[in-house]
Amino acid sequence: MVGSSHEALHRIFQKDPALLTRALQRVLHVPFPEPHDIAALNVDLTEIEPVERRVDTLLRAETDEGTYLLVVESQGKVDDRKRGSWPYYLSYLYEKYRCEPVLIVITQNSATARWAARPIRLGFPGWHSLTVRPLVLGPDNVPVITDERQAEQDVPLAVLSAMTHGRGPQAAPILESLATALKTIDPDSAAVFVQFVDSCLADPQAKQMWRDLMTAIQYFWRHPLAEQVREEGREQGLEQGRAQAKAEMVLRVLEWRGIPVPEHVAERVTTCEDSEQLELWARRAVGATCAEDLFVEE
Repeated sequence: MVGSSHEALHRIFQKDPALLTRALQRVLHVPFPEPHDIAALNVDLTEIEPVERRVDTLLRAETDEGTYLLVVESQGKVDDRKRGSWPYYLSYLYEKYRCEPVLIVITQNSATARWAARPIRLGFPGWHSLTVRPLVLGPDNVPVITDERQAEQDVPLAVLSAMTHGRGPQAAPILESLATALKTIDPDSAAVFVQFVDSCLADPQAKQMWRDLMTAIQYFWRHPLAEQVREEGREQGLEQGRAQAKAEMVLRVLEWRGIPVPEHVAERVTTCEDSEQLELWARRAVGATCAEDLFVEE
């Protein structure tokens, strides 16, 4: 289970390696050749000496133009120690595999992205012995995907959009479009992507909205993150408590989607003790245009 945004931001490329080359081509406009095979490699770069060095994700991309090593680093903040470690990673990997290494840094922070994009130059001024120029994916260049059809066309890219922009003002439409797109792929892959997004959402309200959306489309309950919710239900030990939680979820989904909830609707939802009925209303809340749409067929 992914426990942090740091892990999720680079492990999404282990789940879908081709997403990384698409990001290079479409987001950074780097003419990276189309790979016909991508394989994950051992990320441990530790030498015989007891100094541990480990990259976040390492992929080998086979293309018609040659073999490349894609080195993915998830960066949460400015860290000047990378001035030494990133050049080391690249030179060590080239020596070990005799393939051209490409450094890609991914971050959720614009200031960190600007820092990471600065070239690292080692040597005499005006005659540098080594120059490292990371490619950076961050809030300023990863597309904001709020359209359902666009999200469905490339679900992994929509996941990356949610992970990168999940703390911004457009979090709600991004998460809603992604929730709809997840229904178009296989449940196992969807469950993994759900976990990645959940791990990257630092804003409590956005995280709760995401969990409510996933509950409404029934992915969340097949996912390890649901254990916490189920445990809370067991502690309550009462069907009434579980129904109350689902009723609150229905109203929160409407609230976060900006849909006014009249008193008679709120009262009908909160007084309902039928769990199946509440789950049906939750699913309708995701696509409702007004609060009364919850009861459209009743």
